[in-house]
Amino acid sequence: MAAKKTTTKKATTRKATTRKSAATEPDASKTAAKKQPTKKAGSATKKLSALDAAAKVLGEATEPMASKEMIEAMATKGYWTSPGGKTPHATLYAAIIREIRTKGDHARFVKTDRRRFALKTA
Repeated sequence: MAAKKTTTKKATTRKATTRKSAATEPDASKTAAKKQPTKKAGSATKKLSALDAAAKVLGEATEPMASKEMIEAMATKGYWTSPGGKTPHATLYAAIIREIRTKGDHARFVKTDRRRFALKTA
């Protein structure tokens, strides 16, 4: 009689538990990312967003500015620098237009002329 090859129940369950425990172990790269410190809102090291920096620059300006002028002023004063984008002025322009459209009367910015913005006065 030919001997049949059989697997024991013990071997199959051992493999299953090994696979299960490997799948449930947390990935080291994922846990390291979760443990990184977060910046708090009141922290002195918190960077301004491009829109917040633009509002600050426009608040210091005496006349309306174009988005390219705002980007240059923000970089010169150290409020905000582009993280490597090719057209940060276009991104800023779109963000300002979006804020004006979505917030309406509550927007911080007002479009004064073609490509020019100022802070909204109360």
